[in-house]
Amino acid sequence: MLLTGAQIFVEVLIEQGVDTIFGYPGGAVLNIYDELYKSSDRIQNVLTAHEQGAAHAADGYARATGRTGVVLATSGPGATNLVTGIATAFMDSVPMVAFTGNVATSLIGKDSFQEAYIEGITMPITKHNYTVRKVEDLADTMRSAFRIAQSGRKGPVLVDIPKDVTANKCEFTPKAPELIRTVTRVDEEEAKEAAEMINQAQRPIVYFGGGVRSAAGCQPLRDLLIKAGMPATHTLMAAGVLGYGEPHNLGMLGMHGSFAANKAIAEADLVLAVGTRFSDRVALNPDTFASKAKIIQIDIDPSEMGKNVDVDLCITGDAAYVLKAILPHVNKTEHKLWMEQIRSWQKVDYRPQDSDTELRPHQLIDELCRQAGPEAVYVTDVGQHQMWAAQYLHHTKSRGFLTSGGLGTMGFGYGAAIGAQMALGRDQRVIMMTGDGSFHMNLNEACTAVSYHLPIITVIFNNSVLGMVRQWQTSFYEGRYSATDPHRHTDFVKLAEGFGLKGYRATNPAEFREALADAMKQDGPTWIDCRIGKDERVLPMIPGGGDINDIIME
Repeated sequence: MLLTGAQIFVEVLIEQGVDTIFGYPGGAVLNIYDELYKSSDRIQNVLTAHEQGAAHAADGYARATGRTGVVLATSGPGATNLVTGIATAFMDSVPMVAFTGNVATSLIGKDSFQEAYIEGITMPITKHNYTVRKVEDLADTMRSAFRIAQSGRKGPVLVDIPKDVTANKCEFTPKAPELIRTVTRVDEEEAKEAAEMINQAQRPIVYFGGGVRSAAGCQPLRDLLIKAGMPATHTLMAAGVLGYGEPHNLGMLGMHGSFAANKAIAEADLVLAVGTRFSDRVALNPDTFASKAKIIQIDIDPSEMGKNVDVDLCITGDAAYVLKAILPHVNKTEHKLWMEQIRSWQKVDYRPQDSDTELRPHQLIDELCRQAGPEAVYVTDVGQHQMWAAQYLHHTKSRGFLTSGGLGTMGFGYGAAIGAQMALGRDQRVIMMTGDGSFHMNLNEACTAVSYHLPIITVIFNNSVLGMVRQWQTSFYEGRYSATDPHRHTDFVKLAEGFGLKGYRATNPAEFREALADAMKQDGPTWIDCRIGKDERVLPMIPGGGDINDIIME
């Protein structure tokens, strides 16, 4: 059948199983938006307040479901406003396809109105990107983009479409979506070697990251931990893969990880690293990281092998398939002495102090978990609150914790929460945690939450400063608080009312408990402004470049 490029665009989206697209219209994509209007019964178009918010929403949609998130923006500033969102998805290996409009092909390269070379701009932060020059190439290019986004190590792909391509016509032949299977054929000898190293170890530990969540399943990890009697620690991106109370789970590792987890890595004689890249927030000092241990690295991306830390054995492939191959060769073992040693370290780990009169971050999060429950999806911005959330949330769902770990994008949270809520439906409880600094960056997306009547509860950890930077200035810059006290006087309750949502203010645990209980009853978005002390710190903390010997506990 003969279709315009804009019609083909919509048909391929539906062909690929897309039910929701996030974006913002403009001149270069008007043909596409016209077809989206005509197809509103088949695909939902979500209008955000800003293109960056749309990119984060597509990202949140993908993280909450495992499906590919889709975002659409116009040319020039519309396209460039996507860049931070694309980079966020790239750093955290999130499947996303970003579509941008561009000026007509005859105008490209002439500094035309709202022209930007978005293909070149995004080349370092995408798995692949395209500029479609002919309408005949549009369908297959889009199909390739969806395949690449979900294949291997997942990530974002960009497709730039000049306006004349959306207007031109060609024959279109529908195709069934390509079944993407990430099947790994594991070398049997490598699997046996890894198993033998595990069997010989006296103090083994698993250190896993977001690659486990992206893998074909998380159960092989649990099976290995149980069979080998091994403890496990995780990165920020893997919070929730193991349940909060599972006996083998030591919690988060790294700069703001627990003392026990970091100490166990330091004393281990074998580290099995699964789906993680030894980032500088975990391997803060690569020369001393796990210095007593042999290291096995399992990752789907061969470029990550030994990139940051020297390893003894590399196995490339999907984490689930690799662990399944290793498991039959692992002996049933209990490392009782090793686990007893770890339990003794847990007893001396950092414990925050409760208060009946002041809001303490850990108590806020405990109350959130009590009222929202284990099935809620928790989303964070970036800053102190993000680390507190990772430390104290009682995660039970693999996709129940959404955060920007790799790029560390302030302003990520609201867009991501909107995407998750749109993906999962209004009956799913979505909690967004933010700091006053992060929230100021993208709180404009409140209008999106209101427009679509999304019952997102936003909890603002409001200390009136840029808390994480201030904490570093306190510890390492002799209290010279340069540009960390913005002297803002934002009234979040009044601002909430201005957006058309309900706002609360809490200054003590009782007020927060009452505010949260009422927010849980609302059928639209709510904000809770929680006033915490500006000198609240994230502890423990290992300074950059340090190790367990440099840990700060008080």
